[in-house]
Amino acid sequence: MSPNTTTHVIHPSNSRGHTKISWLDSYHTFSFGGFYDPNHMGFRSLRVINDDTVTPGAGFGTHGHRDMEILTYVLAGALEHKDSLGTGSVIRPGDAQIMSAGTGITHSEYNHSQTEPVHFLQIWVLPNKQGMKPRYEQKNFSLEEKRGKLRLIAAKDGRDGAVTIHQDVDLYASVLETGDVVNYHVKPNRYAWLHIAQGVATLNGEELQAGDGVQITAEEKLEISTNDSAEILLFDLG
Repeated sequence: MSPNTTTHVIHPSNSRGHTKISWLDSYHTFSFGGFYDPNHMGFRSLRVINDDTVTPGAGFGTHGHRDMEILTYVLAGALEHKDSLGTGSVIRPGDAQIMSAGTGITHSEYNHSQTEPVHFLQIWVLPNKQGMKPRYEQKNFSLEEKRGKLRLIAAKDGRDGAVTIHQDVDLYASVLETGDVVNYHVKPNRYAWLHIAQGVATLNGEELQAGDGVQITAEEKLEISTNDSAEILLFDLG
């Protein structure tokens, strides 16, 4: 198949599930909680992308996970994290946090601010093996590292300063302004998922809105740009 042949499917933001309660407004790219769609069960090892906004001072009380790689990426505000490993941290825009649940971990996540909401993405990836030792890692990636280019923020080998993820996934982040263009070649026998986190972006001439996802199932050359501003995540998946 030619690298220029279109091999992607757009999952529009309005096809996502939606959970709204007093303190949480959450959109689910894939089936999660009360949202079940057999056509949206995940893609490759990518299982959850939840777009969460939490009101000031509120959050998720202590709860448990097993055998899942859980990534948190804050778009605005600050998220306070505590877990059974003894980790306590505040996650802010520019931070990539990963928690490998492994044999079992409990944690809580609360809005660190009493006055401002926090907006973040919670991403779940199935690990490449079960029963691993739980662990936690967090790193900051400056705006300059992501402005107008793809910055690797998570990878199975932790290369280039990325956080380590126990799966064959390379996760890139980029912040685009008018005139910025990033290119990426999805290689043969690889897959990709593009998530528009904020703003409006264009993929190979097609306009995408915040919350849209694009499933890429074969070799393809991607050209991503914006006529305004956008923040994107690009998953390269085995």
